[in-house]
Parts: sequence; structure tokens; C-alpha cells
Amino acid sequence: MRTKLAHTCLAVFFSFSLGACSEKTNENSETSNSESDQSKWSYKGETGPEHWRELDPAYEACANGSEQSPINLEFSHLQAGEDIENIQIQYEPTPFTIINNGHTVQANASTDSNHMVVEDNKYQLAQFHFHTPSEHQFNGVIFDMELHLVHEDANGEIAVLGVMIQEGTENEALASVWDILPDEETSEEKQLDGKIDLQAILPQNQTSFHYNGSLTTPPCTEEVKWVIFKQPIEMSKEQIQAFQQIFPDNHRPVQPLNDRSVLEVKE
Repeated sequence: MRTKLAHTCLAVFFSFSLGACSEKTNENSETSNSESDQSKWSYKGETGPEHWRELDPAYEACANGSEQSPINLEFSHLQAGEDIENIQIQYEPTPFTIINNGHTVQANASTDSNHMVVEDNKYQLAQFHFHTPSEHQFNGVIFDMELHLVHEDANGEIAVLGVMIQEGTENEALASVWDILPDEETSEEKQLDGKIDLQAILPQNQTSFHYNGSLTTPPCTEEVKWVIFKQPIEMSKEQIQAFQQIFPDNHRPVQPLNDRSVLEVKE
């Protein structure tokens, strides 16, 4: 879907631009911000979410955007996505590199073998990362963590697959990541031993919520397609606490829905 060189550049770009989502060719972004630019923002105090707009003119959308993410998903307000086909996910065991970019722990794809199809459009997986507590809410309920799998299509458009994480049994599919969680910001990516089977991480029931949103990190660029699985996955208390020791809180508060629709696509 794109050349190996382009894919490599994208992975490097994402490692600095998506501290959390979280994010146009920019996590979902947008502009190619430098590492020093990214270090300006945080999740608390004078550089926290309520001040992102003040830190850089490029972050204007963080305060004035009309389709911002994350949101609270009110089940009573969902609309049936009867005209939307279920997403098609093609994941296979794949090598990844891992990095602590100062905002989250992120795994960058080393190959082009993983993708998903949303509304007949193919998006290649670039990276995945984590937030605690969850950024999206279900009927006002906040989960222990949230996983974001970030994809990009041939035109640079972004689609993010979100998965809620709750305390339960150990997540063996992510054990290789948790074995080497970098507890401090790193300048170089570290190759994970073996491969990660992302298909084994996803929930069995893939009923999903679809809406148009944004990156959840500066520059908060919009026109990001969000797909959120309704069924959460589990991680052990020890796994959750291990991440929270590194990032006690790396979530952006929910944003106004405004006049957007949220569609529920049942499996």
C-alpha cells in the first residue's frame, strides 16, 4: 500500500507525534512536529489539555475544533449503522519495535502485513499505544485503560481502532510488550522478541461504534475516523499497575459531541 521507505518514515513520525493518540499524516495528524515541539505538552498543569491551544498556534483545533475526540458514548443516543458493513481486520503475528515517547508506550509496526477495511477503504496499521484511564467513556463509565491501533490509508487519512481494557485475567498476547516496558522516555526504538498476534488481542464480539473525530493529542487534527469496539478486553491488575507506574494518567478528557452522529454496527 506504500513503499517500505514510506512506512518506515511513518513509524518514526508516529513515535513522536502521537503521544497518545492517540492521533494528518500525523497520528493522525497533520504537521510534522519536532520532538522538542511535542515535549511542550503534557497531561497536567500548565501544559495539560486545557492549555494545549496556548502552547502553539498549530494546536488551535484543540480548543476550537467542532469534531474532537475522545467522547462519551451514550448508548441511548446511538444510531443503527445498518448501511455500514462490519469492519474487516487482517492482522497476523508481526514483529514490532517499542518506544516510550514521553506520552505513552508505543509499538511501531515493522511490516505492512496488518490492515483493516472500513467502509470499503483499506487502512494500514502504523502503530498501537495505550492510555490510562480510558479516553472514551461508555455511558459515563471510565475503563482502566484504552488501546489505540492507528491506521493510515494511501491518501494519508487516519482511522483508529479503539479497544477498552478492564481488569481481569493476564493478557498473554501483550506479555512480550509488558516484559520490556520502558519506564523512561527513550530516544531509540527497541525490537521486541518474537512477534505480536494482534488478532488474539481483539475482543471476540466485534460490535463497534463509528464516528468522525480527531487526534486525542496535539495538534488535535480532525477528520479522523474512529471505530470503537463495544466489548472490552482484559489485562491483569499487575499489568495495568505496571503501565500506571510509568504513566499514572495520560488521557485527554471527553469532548463535546456537538451535532455528530455515532453509529452502532453490530457483528
